[in-house]
Amino acid sequence: MHSEPDTSVRHWRVETALPVCKLGVAVLFVALGVLFADGDPVRLGAGLLVGAVLLGWGVRDLVAPVRLAVDPGGVTVIQGFAGRRHIPWSEIDGITVDTRSRLGLATETLEIDRGASLHLFSRYDLGVAPREVAEVLHAVRPGGPSGGGPAY
Repeated sequence: MHSEPDTSVRHWRVETALPVCKLGVAVLFVALGVLFADGDPVRLGAGLLVGAVLLGWGVRDLVAPVRLAVDPGGVTVIQGFAGRRHIPWSEIDGITVDTRSRLGLATETLEIDRGASLHLFSRYDLGVAPREVAEVLHAVRPGGPSGGGPAY
């Protein structure tokens, strides 16, 4: 039986628990900065700075949780803080998964090469393993799996 690839719009997003954790840790750092400052502006400043960075990072995850979307016309990636950019298939040079081992742990990164730019997505950005997303992207890309085949 011949099955056609799924050409509907699919998207991958940050898991809900991640921004909640970032916001919680931001509050914790601010509280620790205030609690242990003892009149030292450096301790207070460090706690506030780390808290502000984590707050911004968590807010970005809440404002723009969808990091990658695919449709028959191409992919849509996050750009800047919360913007989006649609990239047609004709502008995509390659879709690969980079695997690196460090300290006994293997990490995967999905790479979408546009020639002029490289878009990188981790498991935390996508909510699933980058290899799974790459397989879907190759199946949806015109020409199917053979039209740009997996390059793992």
